[in-house]
Amino acid sequence: MEINATYTSLVAVGDSFTEGMSDLRPDGSYQGWADVLAGRLAARAPGFRYANLAVRGKLIGQIVDEQVDAAAAMNADIVTLVGGLNDTLRPKCDMGRVRALLGEAVERLAPNCGQLVLMRSPGRNGPVLERFRPRMEELFAYVDELAARHGALVVDLYSAPSLADPRLWDVDRLHLTGEGHRRVAEAVWETLGLPSSFDWRTPPAPTPRPGWADRRIADARFAKEHLMPWIGRRLTGRSSGDGRPPKRPELLPYEAPTESAGFESRHINS
Repeated sequence: MEINATYTSLVAVGDSFTEGMSDLRPDGSYQGWADVLAGRLAARAPGFRYANLAVRGKLIGQIVDEQVDAAAAMNADIVTLVGGLNDTLRPKCDMGRVRALLGEAVERLAPNCGQLVLMRSPGRNGPVLERFRPRMEELFAYVDELAARHGALVVDLYSAPSLADPRLWDVDRLHLTGEGHRRVAEAVWETLGLPSSFDWRTPPAPTPRPGWADRRIADARFAKEHLMPWIGRRLTGRSSGDGRPPKRPELLPYEAPTESAGFESRHINS
């Protein structure tokens, strides 16, 4: 049902998915789905304010400790919370603890915002998704339960085959491309009851599959540039977000970047 409400502020809470990894602007900063969404909401509401507390690599316990109270204190019209998926990708994961911490986050945020938005995150087709699918689905089932209990909205990205398409994922195979972020922003927009501008669930147009040699080159690049560093951080207890501040720690008026705000369709690499 279309609500067509006017929202005046947005706070985004989470990890690299919400920070917007892999969608680089010319100045080297990242633009993610939350930035695209903020730009569209700002176009409807003069003085619109936006904060993004998300930091790459954060586990749900760190999100609760470092972001949740700050977000609750901002009393925004919309708060988005996406967390726990980094925990499920660890070799050892206490799902009971993950559920408890996610529940704690929702309990703190829901009474202190106009509308809390949760997500069932997308997953790229491939062996990683298959290995961790049971944990992810356990997490998403609890997201649905929390939403029903606290009046939150759920953006179901997981059940959309379009977002599982490898062409919407960056070379690191963990983060979406600009086109993927554009689709996530549209999904949140639609879930908020705002008029849709395109069908984000429609799969990308078919393109020729890369040849065997190209796929092997891509696999080697992925292993060297992304997989091995990721394993190294796991073995040494480090995170890509260690010491990194949030991208927008304060709830301030949104200012559009000088380059494109991401509303247009982006080229999808095969």
